[in-house]
Amino acid sequence: MSSEQSNTPHGANPELRFAIAGFGLVGQRHADAIKQVVGTSVCAIVDPSDAAKVAARGLNVAWYDDLQSMIHAEAPDGIILSTPTKLHVMQGVACVNAGIPVLIEKPLADDFNAAITLVELADRANVSVLVGHHRRHNPLIRKAHESIKGGKIGAVRAVQATCWFYKPDAYFDVASWRKQSGAGPISVNLVHDIDLMRYLCGEIVSVQAQAAQSMRGYENEDVAAALLTFENGAIGTITVSDSIVAPWSWEMTSHEYPIYPTTSQSAYQVGGSHGALSIPDLTLWTHEEQRDWWTPISATSLAWDTSDPLINQMVHFAAVVRGKEAPLVSGREGLRSLEVVNAIQESAKSNKLVRLMDGGPETAWPDAAGELTEVKDNESKIAN
Repeated sequence: MSSEQSNTPHGANPELRFAIAGFGLVGQRHADAIKQVVGTSVCAIVDPSDAAKVAARGLNVAWYDDLQSMIHAEAPDGIILSTPTKLHVMQGVACVNAGIPVLIEKPLADDFNAAITLVELADRANVSVLVGHHRRHNPLIRKAHESIKGGKIGAVRAVQATCWFYKPDAYFDVASWRKQSGAGPISVNLVHDIDLMRYLCGEIVSVQAQAAQSMRGYENEDVAAALLTFENGAIGTITVSDSIVAPWSWEMTSHEYPIYPTTSQSAYQVGGSHGALSIPDLTLWTHEEQRDWWTPISATSLAWDTSDPLINQMVHFAAVVRGKEAPLVSGREGLRSLEVVNAIQESAKSNKLVRLMDGGPETAWPDAAGELTEVKDNESKIAN
C-alpha cells in the first residue's frame, strides 16, 4: 500500500501520537483540535483521496491509503475515525484488535447489531472506544446537565427538540453515500440530539415515529418525528429535517461552529414540575411567587464558561488514553443512543410503537447472530 512518511523521529516526541482516518471537514476539525491540545500531535492521516495526501504533506505527517498499513507502520497511541458511517465497525474492530484506543465519530455505526459486536469486543479486549458526541463536552451542556440534575426545574416532565435546517444539493453530490438509505437526517443528525436528550433527561424506553421520503428523490428520508417515553415517566417529542428552511437547530442556535449563521432561538425546551429550561440559550423560567399560571413567571439567564467542545473532547480523549479518565461517551453510551435512533427508524417503517431494551448498566442486547448475550458495563474498566 502507498504511504508517505514524515521526517520526525517518533522516539524524539514524547507527545501522544494520534492518527486521523478520514480527512474531510470533520477530520480536518479534529486535526485543528489536536494542535490546540498540549501533549498531543497528529502522526498520520489515512484517506485514499489526493486532497488528503496533499494535506498530509502540508502537515508534515505520514499519509496512508488504508488503515491496516498505518496501524502496522505507525502504532499510534490513539486513532480518530471520521470516515463514512458504513466503515465505522470494520475500522473500529481493526483498532481494537490492535489494542489502540479509538474515538469514533457519531453515529457509532449504521447497523445496530454490528455496533454491539464492536462494543462487546472492546469490552473483552479492555480497549477504550469513545463516540464523538462532542456536544456533551460543551460547557453550556454541562451547565444544563448540572441545573437539571440539581433540581432547578424539579422533576422532568417533558422535553421537545427541533432539528430543522436546509442542506444544499451540493452537500449530497460531493458524497453520494449521503443519499443512500440509512444516511438520512435520522442517523446523521438526530443521533446528536437523541444523545443530549438521554444525557439531560434520562433513558428512553419506547419510541413511536413517522418519516417522509426525500422530496429530492434520494433513498433516505428528509423529515421525521418521534414521540419518546423516558424511564422516569417524562414524555419527549423531536422532529428533524434536512430540507426545511428554519432557525431552530443546534448548529444555528449554539454558536458552536462559526461556519453556520447564528440565531437567537433555542432548539430544546425541557419542562419540569418547578420550572423550564431552554437550550442552548440557558434561560430558566420559574414563577416568582408560587406555581400558578396566574402568577408572574420570570426568566433567568444562567451563566456558563465558553470553550470549544471539540478541543475539550480531544483533551478528554488524551486523558482516557493516558488512563486518567473514564470515557464520558463510551462505546456503550454511543450504542444506547444508536439503539434509540434504530428504534425511530424501525417505528417509522412499521408505524408501530417500539420498546427498547433495558438501558441500565446490565443490558441484554441481541448479538450479531440474533441471540441474547448478557453484557456488563465496563466503562470504568476500559479506561485503565
